[in-house]
Amino acid sequence: MDDGPLRGLYRDRENGWVSGVCAGIADRFNFQLGAVRVIAVISLLLFFWLTAAVYLAATLLIKEKPLVYSGRRTEYDFWRTYRRDHWRRS
Repeated sequence: MDDGPLRGLYRDRENGWVSGVCAGIADRFNFQLGAVRVIAVISLLLFFWLTAAVYLAATLLIKEKPLVYSGRRTEYDFWRTYRRDHWRRS
C-alpha cells in the first residue's frame, strides 16, 4: 500500500515531548529537531487555534513509529516465543 507523500512519516514518541509529531517531521524531512520545535512554538503563539488543530489532527492521523529491536538475536527469539498471556497465568 502506497501512502503517497506521507510515506515514511511517523510520530516518534521516543524522541518527542508531547506526542512525537515534531520529532517525526524532523526525522522524515531530515530537519533539526530543535528547529522544528521552535517553528511549532512560534506558530502556536501566532496562530494558536490553527496550530493546535493541525497538531491534534496530526497526532490522530499519523501512525506511531514502529519499534525496532536492536539487541541480541537470542534475546529477541526468547521473548518472541512467549505469548503475552503466558506471563499473566503465572
